[in-house]
Amino acid sequence: MSIKDKNIYRFLLAGGGTGGHLFPVIAVAEQILLLKPEAEILFVGTKSKIEGKVVPALGYKFKSIWIKGFARKLTVENLLFPLKLVVSLIQSFIINLKFKPSVAIGSGGYASGPAVFAAAKTGAKVVLIENNSLPGITTKLLEKHASEIHVSFEDTIKHLQNKKRVLTTGNPVRVSLNLYKKEEAVKKFGLSSGKKALLVIGGSLGARTINEAVFQNLSKFVENDLQVIWQTGSLYFEKYSSINEKNVYINPFIDDMAAAYSVCDLLLARAGATTIAEITTLGIPAILVPSPNVAENHQYHNAKSLSDKNAVRLIKDDLLTKELFNEIFGLINHPEKLEELKTNAKKLGKPDAAKIIAERAVALAESKLRKKN
Repeated sequence: MSIKDKNIYRFLLAGGGTGGHLFPVIAVAEQILLLKPEAEILFVGTKSKIEGKVVPALGYKFKSIWIKGFARKLTVENLLFPLKLVVSLIQSFIINLKFKPSVAIGSGGYASGPAVFAAAKTGAKVVLIENNSLPGITTKLLEKHASEIHVSFEDTIKHLQNKKRVLTTGNPVRVSLNLYKKEEAVKKFGLSSGKKALLVIGGSLGARTINEAVFQNLSKFVENDLQVIWQTGSLYFEKYSSINEKNVYINPFIDDMAAAYSVCDLLLARAGATTIAEITTLGIPAILVPSPNVAENHQYHNAKSLSDKNAVRLIKDDLLTKELFNEIFGLINHPEKLEELKTNAKKLGKPDAAKIIAERAVALAESKLRKKN
C-alpha cells in the first residue's frame, strides 16, 4: 500500500468560473487543514477562469479540465459544448483515479460538475455546497450522488429532492475575513479615516450597470465628501482607469477584502451568495443590485430574502441610475439606519459554516475507513 493510499484525508474540491463558486470551497479547504494538517487537497477547475489564478497563488494543488458553461443564447461556443463535456469527464476520471479522494466537495458551477461526478463514480463521498436560494443545474444533477448538501437559505430545501440530506449550514467564509481598525485599513487605499466611504464591488469581471451608475454619480459623491473604493472588474477597468479623483480608489480587483470592508460605511454590490455571506458574517450595511443576467434570477431571490428582513436595501438593476444617489445619501447620513441594517444582517450570519462543512467532510472520510475495517 502506498503512502497516498494510507492517508484517508484526501479531498478533491471543485467550484469555479466565478468567485461565488470558488471562495466557499477555499474557505472549507482552510478549515480542513486546520482540523487535519496532514490532509491532501486538490482543486479542479478551469485554467482560464478565476480559479486558475487564485488557487495556485494560495499554494494549493490545481488540475484543470476543458469545460465551459452552456450559454443561454445561440453561440458558436455552444457547438463545442458536447465535445468539451466529454473531454472534461475523461480528464476528471483520470484525475480522480490518480488522486483517489475520500471526499469530493463541489460548490456548483460548470467546473464542478464533471469533477464531482467522476469522484462519485470512483468511490468518493460527495458533499455539495449550494449557496443560492434557487439551486443551480449542477447541484440538481449531482444531488443524487451526495451524502450531504449544505445550503444557505431555508427556501432552498423545497427545490431539492433528497431533503433528508440537506443541512442549512450557511455559505462558507474564509478564515482571514475579519474587520480591523478603519484607521489602519484606509492606508491601503490612500483615503481618510475621517470621511464616510462607499465600497463598490461587482464581481471579478465587473458589473456594467453598477459601474455606469457610479460613474454618472461620482462627481456628486465627491462634492458631498463621500470617499469611494471602486472595484470595476477586469472587463471595465480600462474604461475608468483614467479617473483621477483624490477621494476615489479605483482597481480592477481588490485582493484584501477584509481591509475594504473595514473602511466602508456602506456597500454597493451585486447580490451574489458570497457577498451575502460576507455582509451577514461581518455586519456590513449594503445596497444590493441583483444581476438580471443569472440563471433563474437567483440573485434577486438572494437579495429579497434579506431585504424582507430589513437586512439590506434592494434596488432593481434597471432603476439603479435613477435611485442610487438618493438611496446612498438616505443611508450614509443617517447612522441609525446603517446600524439597523448592520444589526439585522449580522443576525442572519452563519460564521461557522466553513468549519461545520469541514468537520462533516472529515467525518465522511473517516467513515470510509471504518467501513474498510
